[in-house]
Amino acid sequence: MRMYLLSDNVDTLIGMRMSGVEGVVLHEEHELREKLDQLMKEDDIAVIMITATLMNLIRETVYDLKLNVKQPLIIEIPDRHGNGRTKDSITKYVKDAIGVNMS
Repeated sequence: MRMYLLSDNVDTLIGMRMSGVEGVVLHEEHELREKLDQLMKEDDIAVIMITATLMNLIRETVYDLKLNVKQPLIIEIPDRHGNGRTKDSITKYVKDAIGVNMS
């Protein structure tokens, strides 16, 4: 099983490659969607890591995948620009997943 990184910057990609993780640098939403679709079809991908900046481009799509697809695990990682999460992202995910409003 492999891990794969979708990054918006070379620094993060180089750091992950030094630990043996493959990946690619993307900047446009359509590129990101195409690559994510391709990775979702590969049986040997266990984890897809997406930098926070890219996650902001396709957050709803990723949440939908997390709720409806068992594998691969998709995780958001901070990049050199910081986390990028809004303060309510976890509560929104819980609300979408199980219908409980935690506010």
